[in-house]
Amino acid sequence: MDVSAQLEAQKSKFKSINVEKQVSLQFDLGLLASFDTNALEENKLKTETDNYLKSYTRDGTQLLINEIFQLPLTSVQDVGVVVELPKIVTAIPREKPLPKPKPPTRWERFAKLKGIKKNKKSKLIYDEEKGEWVPRWGYKGANDDGSNEWLVPVPDNADPFEDQFTKLREAKKERISKNEARRRRNMDEAETGETQKLENKSKAGAKALKKTELHQQISVAKTSTASLGKFDKPIKGEPSNTKGVKRKFEPNIGDIQKEKEARLNILNKIIDKKGEVLNVRKAIAKNHQEN
Repeated sequence: MDVSAQLEAQKSKFKSINVEKQVSLQFDLGLLASFDTNALEENKLKTETDNYLKSYTRDGTQLLINEIFQLPLTSVQDVGVVVELPKIVTAIPREKPLPKPKPPTRWERFAKLKGIKKNKKSKLIYDEEKGEWVPRWGYKGANDDGSNEWLVPVPDNADPFEDQFTKLREAKKERISKNEARRRRNMDEAETGETQKLENKSKAGAKALKKTELHQQISVAKTSTASLGKFDKPIKGEPSNTKGVKRKFEPNIGDIQKEKEARLNILNKIIDKKGEVLNVRKAIAKNHQEN
């Protein structure tokens, strides 16, 4: 039975894995990304937008998969065939800034001062009484104080009528409250350190502001003279780019018409529209109210 025609028909439904591009793509297999710098065909992009973009994306994805299959393959039981991706090459910017380092606790500062190095301990520890490995901390751990046991031995020097269960629970509550107090103390010390930094910054800003105000006062004092400080002795630390505003004086001999208009403007301000002279008492009272 000849099935070649059916195979060819089935094969024609799928595109070839070999894709040709004018400019080779750049790959970053650590990110499973491919970068295509080839120019888009504007005619196809305008007339067949969806089909063209799907075909363009399919070609880039096919080239990326071809590169992945060129990596060394390893077979893992219950998983299948896997590949180990290389290191990431493309540097991607972070969405948010790096978190600020937490301030050291009192114990961390003491350990650094004394040169104490932290040794990582295993999570399990061998319990000789039980003859098995138990967690170092937590539920059924080696640090269990026995408060959850159904039977607690009474020490020889203890009161036989004292409730040992209540005593263990109170001791545990005391340890928890003590640890919580230490944690809050570390947080308060960290906040105090941040507050001290802010205070130092504010003091530096106030110092710079005082310096700026001093320069402004020097400039005002220099420009208060008739020569605008031209003949004054320079002060140590004084800014060199001090600029003043020159005062304008009217010429002694000028246009008589302009002088007449200026005098009439002053007179119009003194005499109101009815021709009455300004009420001096009213003006004085108004001046006192404004001041």
